[in-house]
Amino acid sequence: MYSPHVQPAVSGASSGSRESTRDNVLNSVLTHGPVSAATIGDQLQLTAAAVRRHLDSLEKDGLVEVKSVAGSRGAGRPSRRYVVTQQGQSHLGDDYLDLASEAVRLLQEISGDEAIRSLARKHFASLEQRFSELVPEDADLTDRIRALTRTLDEAGFAASTRRAGRGGKVTTLRAAQICQGHCPIQEMAGEFPEFCEEETELFARLLEVDVRRLSTLPTGGHVCTTHVPLGRRAHASLIAHTAQRAEK
Repeated sequence: MYSPHVQPAVSGASSGSRESTRDNVLNSVLTHGPVSAATIGDQLQLTAAAVRRHLDSLEKDGLVEVKSVAGSRGAGRPSRRYVVTQQGQSHLGDDYLDLASEAVRLLQEISGDEAIRSLARKHFASLEQRFSELVPEDADLTDRIRALTRTLDEAGFAASTRRAGRGGKVTTLRAAQICQGHCPIQEMAGEFPEFCEEETELFARLLEVDVRRLSTLPTGGHVCTTHVPLGRRAHASLIAHTAQRAEK
């Protein structure tokens, strides 16, 4: 399966050609968007001027766009965050998707909607197999979230995990959000929602908790976001894992 990832830049001086740095910036927006220019600079170890130059170029080409995000407390001017546009998603690759969509339409015409759902389950079977290889036998919810995020990322979905509700006083209401910045079958999933529905059911089964889709790329979102509720133990474990990664 196609993967949009490119090797990250080590530093502004050693990032290689201008095109490779531009690809790194686009990949950062894809994986972490909505994301600020400052965050991209920190991730890629690029100067603010270099990041803005590449973002301006990507925006001019219609591959990224600015999304205004209100501050956490609702005060002050909205901050600028970058996301990949629909054109940018197409730019990242959808080889043979038109032919595949035509084949699925024919399957639906011959065998009905249930055949589409069965096809979707088979499509995601490889993700489930890869997940089972990564998750430890004594896995808790945090382990499962990490394994699923890695599985999706390696499969080309530009996946990442964020914590939600960190400022909330009620720990049991806190959650993780699995974000997918790219969908290799976005146009097909837009025409056949069974693919998104089966993917959501797969996530719930693998994580062993009820999950909720907050947004999807096929329905116009800038990213596919899945809300995963955390109990007290899972929330504490996820915080510890985040701290360990920050120390490395």
